[in-house]
Amino acid sequence: MRISGITIPDNKRLEIALTAVYGIGRSLAQKMLDEQSIPHSTKATELTPDQENILRKRVESEKVEGELKRIIAGNIKRLKDIKAYRGTRHQKSLPSRGQRTKTNSRTRRGNVRKTMGSGRKKVEKK
Repeated sequence: MRISGITIPDNKRLEIALTAVYGIGRSLAQKMLDEQSIPHSTKATELTPDQENILRKRVESEKVEGELKRIIAGNIKRLKDIKAYRGTRHQKSLPSRGQRTKTNSRTRRGNVRKTMGSGRKKVEKK
């Protein structure tokens, strides 16, 4: 089953399988299934074609995938353009929500470990 360009895994429960679509989390997936009165434990292969179409329409009514990514990118660009603090943090690839950077923030800054041994080496005198 494909929804908005994403293949939904057949072997997983629908409540989990729907989270493969960017912008749909566990709670939204459960809410969608409850609206259609589909049990959460149903697999994608067990759906009837009618249920499949209704679910597809419901997912596509939400802001998901490319549209959501475009909105988020636009928000970040706006912050950069107005030179807000959060925007400058995004430009410098640093955490933008107040986390410390002396330690941690490895994912954002890259795996850079600054220790006594790292950096420029002194030339030995002979």
